[in-house]
Amino acid sequence: MTTATKLVTAEEFWLLPDNGGRRSLVRGELEETMPPGLRHAFTAAIFCQRLARWAEEGKAGMVGVEGGFILARDPDIVRAPDVFFVRRDRVEGGDITEKFGAFAPDLAIEVVSPSETAQEVREKVSDFLTAGTALVWVAYPKSREVVAHTPDGLARTHRSDDILTTPDVLPGFSCPVAALFP
Repeated sequence: MTTATKLVTAEEFWLLPDNGGRRSLVRGELEETMPPGLRHAFTAAIFCQRLARWAEEGKAGMVGVEGGFILARDPDIVRAPDVFFVRRDRVEGGDITEKFGAFAPDLAIEVVSPSETAQEVREKVSDFLTAGTALVWVAYPKSREVVAHTPDGLARTHRSDDILTTPDVLPGFSCPVAALFP
């Protein structure tokens, strides 16, 4: 006899007590992961600083870290990218919820940890793109590369000596890839 697992909704997930770990809700099921190491944290901070400076100068939108976004319903998917960007027109008026965003960010950045598998990274990228994220950057600190994924299924690798630009999603943003890694 098999027992069906009760799927958790985004609202139920929000109400869970903080256990000190990192959690996601993937197709209604809780996933717990280890907190990231320092290289991961420093890399995410550099991405956030560079993007926040660009966003503030051009009044382009808001940059954040580890905020949860509801990417799908029934079963629910809630993911929290390491860094994200949301265009100004999507957050105008200052009505920023305390809870999970009920939309996909315009840019999601995932910094790959040594404990993550390629399959796990692919699933995160797919979840964001399917939900409407225009661009997902996957940062690989060890190789100092950024792979840019777009909804059309293309992936472009930016190496250490490249300049990272994406004019259609981040107009005016430009940064040497080498400057994004500690």
